[in-house]
Amino acid sequence: MILSFRWYGKDDPIPLRHIRQIPVIKGIVSALYDVPVGEEWPREKIAALQRAVRDEALELSVIESIPVHEDIKLGLPTRDRYIDNYRRSIRSMGALGIPILCYNFMPVFDWMRSDLSMELPDGSTALSYDHEAISSIDLKDGVLDLPGWATSYTAEGLRSLLDAYAGIGTEDLWRNLEYFLKAVVPVAEESGVRMGIHPDDPPWPIFGLPRIITDDAAFERLIGIVDSPSNGITFCTGSLGPNAGMDLVKSIGRFTRRGRVPFVHARNIRRTGKRSFHETAHCTGSGDVDMYRLMRELADAGFDGALRPDHGRMIWGERGRPGYGLYDRALGAMYLAGLWEAVIGASQ
Repeated sequence: MILSFRWYGKDDPIPLRHIRQIPVIKGIVSALYDVPVGEEWPREKIAALQRAVRDEALELSVIESIPVHEDIKLGLPTRDRYIDNYRRSIRSMGALGIPILCYNFMPVFDWMRSDLSMELPDGSTALSYDHEAISSIDLKDGVLDLPGWATSYTAEGLRSLLDAYAGIGTEDLWRNLEYFLKAVVPVAEESGVRMGIHPDDPPWPIFGLPRIITDDAAFERLIGIVDSPSNGITFCTGSLGPNAGMDLVKSIGRFTRRGRVPFVHARNIRRTGKRSFHETAHCTGSGDVDMYRLMRELADAGFDGALRPDHGRMIWGERGRPGYGLYDRALGAMYLAGLWEAVIGASQ
């Protein structure tokens, strides 16, 4: 298992030299943030990112992510051009020896929260989600200031995109994902790249948009589309955790044993309602995710991919990108490393 850490490149307030000082971290998870969505990633730019990471005695283990253009999700005639660019980007990853690609297929919005700085009883702050608060927002009024979403559209552009999705249902989105996977997974396999789709976060529809990667049944359907070790899952405990009906331990073991989990996001959450939750410290006692049992199951299942501490709290007065401060993620990394050392020792 490669314990890794998310880094947002040269504009990240946390420098690589600080990440390097977390003794258990060997891998970096990053991306090219200046390439327009849908365009090919220039190989020389990926190589420059890889060199910057290696200069700090770390390894670029995961690309998270090459965004999937909305035309692909919508199934528009223009999708083939964007898919061709995606395949070329994957080939460049493979040529440089970067083994894992995390991506998602969420329409319009990536992960969504209603509050980026909910204060917890200990005075730290964390990301939280309240479905009633999200449902009360009328996007047709041009509201763009949404927590957890990079405002890359004008009000008019957002309305136009939402109108385009008005005719897209769950099965339409599945068909468009199938088209994409059948085009890109064979290239990923040839290139030695393992793709892992990130679950929808939260795992239910928002703003009337379909979300399809939400549970075990979705994972089964996904990996059945293309039978390849390159067609896998980024198992995110924080995205799946709000689904109280899902047995995360059983699920992660099931798909890891089948060789379909190249990447894990380890994060804890506390459910506060049927569709509301907030994030917590990583340790089991802080939330509803049994991190110890998850790590034990990963070890028993022979997990050999990359794992990273996911969203952390903001603690000790730190300011920065919500969810991506240094201190709490470093604590999380050390906690996860301790669990892994314990379960690996216990299994031998």
